[in-house]
Amino acid sequence: MEYAIKTQALTKNYGRARGITNVSLSVEAGDIFGFIGPNGAGKSTFIRTLLGLIRPSGGKASVLNYNIPSQSREVLKHIGYMPSETSYYRGMRAVDVFRMSAKLRHKDCERESWVLSDRLGLDPNRPVSELSFGNQKKVAIVTAMQHKPDILILDEPTSGLDPLVQRAFWDLLKERNKQGTTIFLSSHVLSEVQQHCRHAAIIREGKILVSDAVSNLSNTARRVTLRGVSELPTTLTGLAGVLKAETHKSESSFLYQGDLHDILPILNAIPFEDLIVTEPSLEEIFLHVYEGDNK
Repeated sequence: MEYAIKTQALTKNYGRARGITNVSLSVEAGDIFGFIGPNGAGKSTFIRTLLGLIRPSGGKASVLNYNIPSQSREVLKHIGYMPSETSYYRGMRAVDVFRMSAKLRHKDCERESWVLSDRLGLDPNRPVSELSFGNQKKVAIVTAMQHKPDILILDEPTSGLDPLVQRAFWDLLKERNKQGTTIFLSSHVLSEVQQHCRHAAIIREGKILVSDAVSNLSNTARRVTLRGVSELPTTLTGLAGVLKAETHKSESSFLYQGDLHDILPILNAIPFEDLIVTEPSLEEIFLHVYEGDNK
């Protein structure tokens, strides 16, 4: 199996401040990989260490089989990077940003920059200082994508974008992915990771809690809802695998990890009006993993 990104026990210490600790992660070439965690979890530190912008305190990392940080210059030739926050030289227009970035890469990206700008609804001739936060994010997206890199590394790319622009952005990513581009993006928006990514990892306080296919993360538990039931019996809530039981008026629900056949006898003894079994959202899985790590 070919990996676009691979780390082993990657660590970055900032003294007393939190960085990342023993992060081991593998991202297959051609994947769309989501890196999930709240602000301060270590997402940006991990990405900047991958790019060689921050020197690791320990562990190993490789991108496209280039070692980090010793071969970072080679890595950067094949990467499109979008930071979570951007700043630009005063007086520059968006088109000037694109041309400067293309010149640094010794590539002609003029046509592609205009195509991408049109897709995102951006006027490249406007001064960047006059652009809203969302439009400045568009400038960063075009800059990261215009040279058609082998890997796109995007840090919180959709924050500040309105829903229509987000749709156009994801359409662009899917098109690039079909062409072979590996996409690694950090996010705290769980719904977009669940909808668009094939694999994901959850990070907390600089440590990876879980990494798996998004479909497997959702399948780790099921949400069972009983309508017409105002209270669940202790014979059910006391079972191993029954999690996050809650009631609301005449409806009760719980997460269940295990074989549903094992709890059918107990469910049959409960006088419910309707039984609904669904996959939990990624947000529920995220909260469950975080709460479990705190225990």
